[in-house]
Amino acid sequence: MAETPEYTAQHIQVLEGLDGVRRRPAMYIGSTGPDGLHHLLYEVVDNSVDEALAGACTRIDVTLHADGSATVLDNGRGIPVDKVPKVGKPAVEVVLTTLHSGGKFGGGGYRISGGLHGVGVSVVNALSEWLEVEVYQDGKTHRQRFARGRTQSPLAWTRGSPQPTGTKVTFKPDAQVMTATEFAFDVVVKRLEDIAYLNAGLEIRLSDELTGRAATIKHDGGIKELVAALNRTKSRISETAHARRERDGVEVEVALQYTDSYVEHMLTYVNTIPTTEGGTHLIGFRSALTRSINDYARRASLVRDSDPSLAGEDMREGMTAVLSVKLAEPQFEGQTKTKLGNTEVKGIVESVVSDALAEFLITHPPDAKRIVAKVLNAARAREAARHARELVRRKSALEVGTLPGKLADCVERDPNLCEVYIVEGESAGGTAKQGRDRNFQAILPIQGKILNVEKAREDKMIAHDEIRAIITALGTGVGNEFSLEKRRYDRVIIMCDADVDGNHIRTLLLTFFYRYMKELITHGKVYIAQPPLYLIRSGKEKTYAYSEEGRQVALQALDRRGAKAEVQRYKGLGEMNPEQLWETTMNPATRTLLRVDLEDAATAELVFRTLMGEEVEPRKQFIIQYARNVRNLDI
Repeated sequence: MAETPEYTAQHIQVLEGLDGVRRRPAMYIGSTGPDGLHHLLYEVVDNSVDEALAGACTRIDVTLHADGSATVLDNGRGIPVDKVPKVGKPAVEVVLTTLHSGGKFGGGGYRISGGLHGVGVSVVNALSEWLEVEVYQDGKTHRQRFARGRTQSPLAWTRGSPQPTGTKVTFKPDAQVMTATEFAFDVVVKRLEDIAYLNAGLEIRLSDELTGRAATIKHDGGIKELVAALNRTKSRISETAHARRERDGVEVEVALQYTDSYVEHMLTYVNTIPTTEGGTHLIGFRSALTRSINDYARRASLVRDSDPSLAGEDMREGMTAVLSVKLAEPQFEGQTKTKLGNTEVKGIVESVVSDALAEFLITHPPDAKRIVAKVLNAARAREAARHARELVRRKSALEVGTLPGKLADCVERDPNLCEVYIVEGESAGGTAKQGRDRNFQAILPIQGKILNVEKAREDKMIAHDEIRAIITALGTGVGNEFSLEKRRYDRVIIMCDADVDGNHIRTLLLTFFYRYMKELITHGKVYIAQPPLYLIRSGKEKTYAYSEEGRQVALQALDRRGAKAEVQRYKGLGEMNPEQLWETTMNPATRTLLRVDLEDAATAELVFRTLMGEEVEPRKQFIIQYARNVRNLDI
């Protein structure tokens, strides 16, 4: 037996100051990659936003510098520069060098704040190669510099300042800790857009010195303007209902509008922080929505006894809504602040939204009738979908095997070790079945272009043979019945021809996964296979090219050697023999897969709706705007 190593007091480490943050940065910012890098910037921006929430700031300037540093300047009150009695240091220094310090713990400095854990700006300081702060107060400029979380100079001041009050923070993320050090303009501008919508009238200016790009963002219409932006490619069937009221110290603002879409688009925020997992405020909103529309429909005699009962999911079909809640002491589940836990907020939101919706429905009778009609149609479709699912279950129960007949399953039964290829065409499916490793690879061929689920309700989707085969093969269920734990495969790989038809089929499949199995995408379980476009032979030597550029590189290499080039262009997967398909596209040791990620849900929603929805004009404008970026074009 190996000797147990000695363990004494001398092995205990005490990390001083912000050393713990530098040792375990992911605990504080999630990762050291691009997400964590931008989180650093947002922490500084959120401090300025807190000043706006306090009514003390009307402008925020964000500058991305060419050397990788960033500056955030606001015209708020300025971080206090007088000394903290218990510490004997200026407040600005304490805030930047001490965890769990700040004016957001009930001391009266802020009634509402986005950053309540007290680790924000001190963590930014700890993970920066250097950080400089300037505070403008009383006609003076107060300056202090830090390096990797440690004070480099005492707080000093000079007479005169560029503006009456405010704070300017400039920092450079530390490459010794951060694996990503380049801010992305498009990523930053998206977050700043959200902030501007949630703080009506706040002006935010962003500039990128490296690229020369700049943007001035200001939305006087607030979240009502955001709903309009989200619906700009949809056919609207109602005006936007909007209300902002305060009850028991909680400010609730809601805006919602109905469209002819079949899907719900809901965004929720607490103190401008996106709550992607919802929480008590979302529960209150949904309760109010269901009750208000049901009550109005009954009072207005718009539903009959023969109509199906109206459920919450029916109320939300085609609804675009934004809910923003601001309160003094939010309780989030986890450091990531993605789910609100305050129990008292549910009742407050429910009360505010109920009153607002009741008033809107009464004062907008034509809109109210269209909304109820929309909800009734959704209820009928839900019942039809339920019958379709039951029919599928009954049919499966009577069959010897419940899996689709054309599915070539794998031997392995541990889902974490399995993958399934969804292959375009029976011919290519046959080749893939012969070329696969049947121990862990399953093959499901699909015939032709599947249903565009963006234009069809759930009952039509479930009745479609090819989609039903996919649902049955994956085992997860769809929509509200989806369960990632029930998946039969860990990777779902889409394998289509590299032509326009193949691209279309791939897009239809991705639309289906996005709408009805989104968790597969958010958990990184959906991939796109990359079959080669060319086979280049020279004697016994062969090279596969996956792009036109790759073909040219291969030919140039042969030319330099004086060898003859014989090029074969693959027009489809079926042109490859099983061995070729295995070594180029299916062998885990040599293949290339593209993982489908969902970085921005709002952008994804807009793109799917624009390209796959009913409206022609937005699609036409999209094509015109991005025509120069086309890579695969059949003429």
